[in-house]
Amino acid sequence: MLLDGGLATRLEEMGEALHPRLWSAALLHSAPERIRQVHREYVAAGAEVLITASYQASREGFASLGLDRSASDRLLALSVSLAREAADRTPALVAASVGPWGATRNDGSEYTGVYAIDHAGLVDFHRPRLEVLDATGADVLACETLPSLTEAEVLATLLREVRTPAWVSFCCRDERHLSDGSPVASAAALFVDHPRVVALGVNCTAPRHLPGLLHHLRRAAPGLPLLVYPNSGERYDAGQQRWLDLAEPPDTTAEARRWLLAGARGVGGCCRMGPDHIRAMARAIEETSTS
Repeated sequence: MLLDGGLATRLEEMGEALHPRLWSAALLHSAPERIRQVHREYVAAGAEVLITASYQASREGFASLGLDRSASDRLLALSVSLAREAADRTPALVAASVGPWGATRNDGSEYTGVYAIDHAGLVDFHRPRLEVLDATGADVLACETLPSLTEAEVLATLLREVRTPAWVSFCCRDERHLSDGSPVASAAALFVDHPRVVALGVNCTAPRHLPGLLHHLRRAAPGLPLLVYPNSGERYDAGQQRWLDLAEPPDTTAEARRWLLAGARGVGGCCRMGPDHIRAMARAIEETSTS
């Protein structure tokens, strides 16, 4: 299955200035048609799954725009509607993004897992978002870029309260560990035989780490399909608010073929991966399925 690519990446290329606390989610309020446009570009590129603009959405973030809780929750639900409209008359699925707590802090902590919040605080942060997104009719909840074992534990509990199927995707520092240093196998084990989790994955992680991570995920959770949607392999500097060591990622078709042969059943892209990369991955899926 082919997932889409980076939403914020494409919006920035289109000239949109993204909000520091909300990123793409701010456009749910100011320019929802731009989000719908990017979703449609990914459908045209062959994407079979559209991930919504709710990744960094939070009530606290929307409050900075002067919006109350009710308005914030309506925008969260709108993210699913926009993706559904973009999928118009195609079989593309809509995955409601549930980003990590660190993504709302504007300090890069979603890439480190170093959190200034406890277990109870994470429960209070995630539960309202899950409740809203669970009621939207999304095809799946995409709990993604999870950098810490504690946050994975929180979501393993909260996902038992929802009706919508979910996938859980981790952000990793190397071929064995989450960003906080915990073994990825320990995080994966939390979701074995989980009543709502239908797939595990890795995203916003350098492509070079994926074959090793797929190996450890496969061993830790042998019954679950695996998804990978990495970034381009570049490094994000939260202080400077920009990507460093900018370079075109390696041959995307060849890389995606490697991931598929290593056991991935879904491929796509994250930061700095756009429609052209998704087209290249579509070629990899076609080549792998016919070889």
